Amino acid sequence: MRPSQPLAMLPEDWQTALAIVAHPDDLEYGAASAVARWTTQGKHVNYLLVTSGEAGIDALPPEQAGPLREAEERRGARVVGVETVDFLGYPDGVVEYSLALRRDISRYLRRYRPDILVTINHHLTWPGHGLNMADHRWVGQAVLDAARDAGNRWIFPELLDEQLEPWPGVRMVCLHDSPHPTHAVDVTDYIDRGIASLQAHQTYLSHLAQDFDPEAFLRQTAREASEQCGYDYAVTFEVIVI
Repeated sequence: MRPSQPLAMLPEDWQTALAIVAHPDDLEYGAASAVARWTTQGKHVNYLLVTSGEAGIDALPPEQAGPLREAEERRGARVVGVETVDFLGYPDGVVEYSLALRRDISRYLRRYRPDILVTINHHLTWPGHGLNMADHRWVGQAVLDAARDAGNRWIFPELLDEQLEPWPGVRMVCLHDSPHPTHAVDVTDYIDRGIASLQAHQTYLSHLAQDFDPEAFLRQTAREASEQCGYDYAVTFEVIVI
């Protein structure tokens, strides 16, 4: 459902972001175009991947697919100006919401001390009402909770033993591809880099069950998003203030 009012522009009066998703390529299906805009502005963005996407290629066993997908994620990240990509090593496809996941995400929030977080839709469905997979839902939910956990020294006090002081500075969590968008980012001048970022996932894309054109897909979704905000190409987010 489209919002009754045009989407507001996502605030950009911040300097550091941490993007946290479940799999290699989750960010590249649109959000990376916004990342390219932000890094061009001089903002600093890091990536944190909960899994290595090792269960995502039917033709390759996980022990082969995981390292390949990690390498592709790093290549795609560099295209949009991101140099630091960390992996938590949770098993792909069977991520569960847990205190351990909240703690591990909180560790990186305390380490990098970002102003905002970018993550994936945590709702049951995508904007088109198709089912959203469990890994995405649990990671998105854990990110929202960790944004608050990270600021409380008495939650996960073991992180203090790692010399990681609380970080209450997360202003907002930006959920990409939410069925309930509230804000938009103008990516008209950056979509080419977003496309190149997704194209870096060559091994994964070549093993999809059907033909997939990254450029056609990203341009179409960005044009559809633009109808809600008036830009030529846009990426939308549901923004939750912490």
